[in-house]
Amino acid sequence: MNEKIKKQLYKIAEERQTKNDPLHDFQHILRVTNLAVKIGKSAKADLEIIIPAALFHDTVVYRKDDTKSKYETDESAEMAEQILKKIKGYPRGKIDKVKTCILECSFTKGIMPKLLESKVLQDADRLESTGTIAIMRGCSSSGLMNRQLYDPKDPFCKNGLEGDHSSVWLFYKRYLMIEKTIHTAFAKKIAKRRTKFLRDFLRELKLELVESDIKV
Repeated sequence: MNEKIKKQLYKIAEERQTKNDPLHDFQHILRVTNLAVKIGKSAKADLEIIIPAALFHDTVVYRKDDTKSKYETDESAEMAEQILKKIKGYPRGKIDKVKTCILECSFTKGIMPKLLESKVLQDADRLESTGTIAIMRGCSSSGLMNRQLYDPKDPFCKNGLEGDHSSVWLFYKRYLMIEKTIHTAFAKKIAKRRTKFLRDFLRELKLELVESDIKV
């Protein structure tokens, strides 16, 4: 990718990214972009599509408990298009593919991408939802929305996933599911290691709760 255009895109992404949400700040964008580049190189995907798609996949962000949050992926894709159309020298024929990558990235929508670059971006973004960073992001989210760390009546969601949105609930609702949804070989190795850590973490949490005489 043209280095001048690349630097311009990074600068725009950093300036635009929310400063009020630790889950979707520019550090999140950097981690996803860096992983997407590594995965993309391994899969021989087009980095001219992957880099802007990763940089702007969360350029529009709402709190997860905001009703507008369901529109943020669509709005991010539209904003990416507007930005890229103003970048002199960026290939116009690739803008629609950047939009497709962003539109298909969402975990909640559960889209199975066909475009290789979409698979790469989806893998990079989903790796943020497994492992240590996922735990930190989940606890941050729970704090922002005043949710409890675990349900004292059912800490490990043995009775199902309805009615609980605690930090531990996220393990079963999302984190532990990620490994099975990964597309590329490079990302699968990372997801496997991170998932193992998640299970180790839950085992340690169970021990600590038992030590504190909490029924598990």
